[in-house]
Amino acid sequence: MRRALLIGTIALLVLLAGCASIPVVAGDKERDGPDTDDIDDNGESDDESDESRDVDGELAVHHIDVGQADATLLITPAGETILIDTGDWRQGGDGVIEYLETHDIDRIDHLVATHGHADHIGGHDAIIEWAETEGDGIGTAYDSGVAHTSQTYERYLDAVEAYDVDLLIVEEGDELPIDGDVEALVVNPPEGDSGIDLHDNSVALVITFGEFRYITTGDAETAAEQRMVDSWGDELDADIYHAGHHGSSTSSTTPFLDAVSPETAIISSAYDSQYGHPHDEVLAAFADRDIETYWTGVHGDIVVTVTGDSELNITTSETFSTDAADLLSEKPTTDYESLAPLTVMTQRHSTIPV
Repeated sequence: MRRALLIGTIALLVLLAGCASIPVVAGDKERDGPDTDDIDDNGESDDESDESRDVDGELAVHHIDVGQADATLLITPAGETILIDTGDWRQGGDGVIEYLETHDIDRIDHLVATHGHADHIGGHDAIIEWAETEGDGIGTAYDSGVAHTSQTYERYLDAVEAYDVDLLIVEEGDELPIDGDVEALVVNPPEGDSGIDLHDNSVALVITFGEFRYITTGDAETAAEQRMVDSWGDELDADIYHAGHHGSSTSSTTPFLDAVSPETAIISSAYDSQYGHPHDEVLAAFADRDIETYWTGVHGDIVVTVTGDSELNITTSETFSTDAADLLSEKPTTDYESLAPLTVMTQRHSTIPV
């Protein structure tokens, strides 16, 4: 009963308080007091972390081509699934559900909403309903704890309540309770009261499998990236970087790229992005650093697989160069003066028609 009442409280905050932060979460976990039975808020698993330890099996990271949106599916060697974001509200989860069914996935063990914008949680409600009614259910859902005022966000909370899904708020230092050799450390949002900006509070994860490291940051922008650098430093180092904010120049800042030092970057955005994503400055920075770059806009679905002996393979549904300079040349010519301002995707000025 307490859980249902808390979800009702969250929904009421969304409707009445506008851009309010969620103070509590369904599932007996408060923002200021994480349940260490579910998530280790010191960022440590029960077994002491050791990057050099032997691991078995294969980790797969699927970057699903959902146009100007994000949806990433991880499948662990033990068969656990982590779905980070679910595409745009206009798609209603259809493309992601089709992708899951094609890959014989009928359960999502960990459903992550990096933040409440409709191009990241657009399929959450449909995927919860699909998994709970046609599949093997949802294990746990995770949220930044910062509410949005959109109907998309409200439908997501309604689905959580309707199907009694455990919903946990995460903050830096938490670790998703994944079985086996895969670790998922939360490095954003910051601990405690972190304000109401959705981008600043995007859930960022460092995924570790043996010596392989992968980082994804949602729409975290300059301030959030600098805070992560200051707080986490070498922990951000990764082989593969899922570029922040669809390759926007508000993310992938120099200090952050210095800390991450990726060999490969993956960008999720449409070929004809109305925001000009990925931005020229970001592709130029990747080119200057010789970062192998994949972009869903030209490469389609992008799947990274890594084995226990650190053999890494990347496959794409479409063939194109992975030289960032070539991607920059391939980008459609954009009349930036005719574009809607990028603040269209921010917390305080959202005009997404949902």
